[in-house]
Amino acid sequence: MMDFSVLLSVYDKENPNYLRQSLDSVFSQTVRAAQVVLVEDGPLTPELDSLLEEYKRKYPELELVPLSENKGLGPALAEGMLRCRYELVARMDTDDIARQDRFEKQLEAFKENPALDVCGSHILEFEDEVDHIVTQRKVPLTDAEIKEYQKKRDGLNHVTVMFKKAAVLKAGNYPSCPSMEDSLLWVNMFKNGATAMNIDDYLVYVRIGKEMFDRRGGWAYYKKYKQARKRVYDTGYISWWDYEYTLLVQLAVALMPNKLRGFVFKRLLHR
Repeated sequence: MMDFSVLLSVYDKENPNYLRQSLDSVFSQTVRAAQVVLVEDGPLTPELDSLLEEYKRKYPELELVPLSENKGLGPALAEGMLRCRYELVARMDTDDIARQDRFEKQLEAFKENPALDVCGSHILEFEDEVDHIVTQRKVPLTDAEIKEYQKKRDGLNHVTVMFKKAAVLKAGNYPSCPSMEDSLLWVNMFKNGATAMNIDDYLVYVRIGKEMFDRRGGWAYYKKYKQARKRVYDTGYISWWDYEYTLLVQLAVALMPNKLRGFVFKRLLHR
């Protein structure tokens, strides 16, 4: 198996218990990463600092990248990508949990297809405990299907991907595009000829709940979404209709009551 890096970013609002579970899932894989890069996006809490020092002592492959101020997910991941030493890089979020064989499955996919640039999977979404699965997000499998799907919704689940560092840097690395860093990166990669696939399996458990639905609501969130979506439209990858259609859907979802928004996410958008 090839050596590879794992890339994460944490900020001061992260729950230490969630971070512990996430890191445990990374370090208990059937195939371990040679390097785990964790960007500290601004000063953290004492609890988070203590936890990271504990894991740094236990796992020498863990490399902490402290940033002097909070820059947001896109810039933090862009900095972390430059610190990754290996060509293959797996993304992971600090409140999600990777299935134990996730990296092994993705490495096999890259071995079988040397031309592959990015590989993701479906996700299972849970509330509170990982065995409390409430919904799922399935994504298309083939390169052509992913690229067509990407015009309206993300064809890759960001927290599941393993990609080639060279393909990410060729596309300009992670952009600063709040709420849509990954979407814009996929579009830039696809416009540069990157090849994608999704494994037909659920390799990551993603934490959801009321706080996530709160963040996806309100006029302020919609305006941020619209600005980010306009940047995707300006690449020329999507049509005017793709742009307007997604804005209408997002406006309806953003302005509905939070409880209804949670139902829509769990039963209609993710199922």
